[in-house]
Amino acid sequence: MDLNQSGIFEMEIFITKNFTTIKKNKYWAIAVLFLGLFACQHNEKGNTDKENSPQENLQFPKEMVAFSPYQKNPLFSGTERDTWDKKIRERGFILQEDGNYKMWYSGYKGNNQDPKYLGYATSTDGINWERYAEQPIFEEKWCEDMMVTKHQGKYYMFAEGANDIAHVLVSVDGISWEELGDLEISQTNGEPIAPGPFGTPTVWIENEQWYLFYERDDEAIWLATSAGDPRIWKNLQDEPVLKKGPGDYDKGAVATNQIVKFQDKYFMYYHASSYPDWQSTNAKWSSNVAMSTDLIHWVKYPHNPIIEGDYSSPILVPDQKGNFHLYTMHDQVRLYLPTE
Repeated sequence: MDLNQSGIFEMEIFITKNFTTIKKNKYWAIAVLFLGLFACQHNEKGNTDKENSPQENLQFPKEMVAFSPYQKNPLFSGTERDTWDKKIRERGFILQEDGNYKMWYSGYKGNNQDPKYLGYATSTDGINWERYAEQPIFEEKWCEDMMVTKHQGKYYMFAEGANDIAHVLVSVDGISWEELGDLEISQTNGEPIAPGPFGTPTVWIENEQWYLFYERDDEAIWLATSAGDPRIWKNLQDEPVLKKGPGDYDKGAVATNQIVKFQDKYFMYYHASSYPDWQSTNAKWSSNVAMSTDLIHWVKYPHNPIIEGDYSSPILVPDQKGNFHLYTMHDQVRLYLPTE
């Protein structure tokens, strides 16, 4: 491990991948601590500057982390009238297909206990949005904090239901949805995970392998896999792949919003809170990024959050030219353009 070349990022990855060995061997632990102190000292300037160091740019390219707010935000919000979607909340999702932007969002009447239903809106430029209908496009089941992926000509939606139990829907057009049922997640030994909520489901599909990132009470993020049945999942490991902290910005809660692959690296966009009591109405939320080379070991961007203010549930959407635009979805839709 060349600290002069790789600095603190390589150090984080090294510690993460060798945590068990380090934990069991005190001499390893002492050596790693010494090297860590050296790396921090060597990279002191890079860690305090707002601009990325050259090494940070290798780990976190500008395209993934540098965004500036669009001047006419917000783009989309609840109606603030007596409609089913007077308010919108949590993660919605946007796909751009052949220049057409499609947005799915969670609407409700305003009280936290009100059922959350699925809305749909479209845009030709990613800025000006038109609601598809005056009523929800799916109201058979509570549906919030959703994401959508397209695979082999079908849209799959993974969403939270009542009591933060994740479920999956399928559609051929993105408008008419069929409920497939709640997700079933087992531990590595085949036994079901402990009863309780499991939400903010985020799916990544690669080489016909399906990966599911999920949280439990926003305490941490776990990873499960499926051979292709979108309901049946098994933990890849029973330990979380991303935990809270140690930074103040995410010491209270974490939840994945999206996985993006860029330059042979994976980028996790996640929302977080510094509030241990994150369910209170006073809690603030932020938008953040982590990077991995294998979907298991993650390094958090040292300049998180990437967006200033209480704007969360970030997702990245490419335009027709391949440039990434960042949207935050809670509790209004806001756009952030690439920083020049």
